[in-house]
Amino acid sequence: MAAARSPIVRTALFLTGALLIAITPLVGIIPGPGGIFVFAAGLVLVLRNSVWAQKQFARAKRRWPRFGHYADAALRRRSARRRRLRAEEAKIARAEAEVLGFGDGTR
Repeated sequence: MAAARSPIVRTALFLTGALLIAITPLVGIIPGPGGIFVFAAGLVLVLRNSVWAQKQFARAKRRWPRFGHYADAALRRRSARRRRLRAEEAKIARAEAEVLGFGDGTR
């Protein structure tokens, strides 16, 4: 978070996010993908303004890594970008090692 927000603003944003998550089923019955966007907006507000929610989200990502990958990508988190870049660099390094004759890299 770039600037510290007052506790009142953080609480208001958290409650707005929780409200958006709560009304997602109502929006979900309307044709189209609106419910997904309402849920995502609510999730972003909750995660940005609640330490408890961030810890629960991290726990869920550890338990279900595939969920965490897609959630991070959807939320455009810097940590997801770093992991993706590291994976690409590791893939390139393995390919270079194989070309140079160092084997497959497993022990």
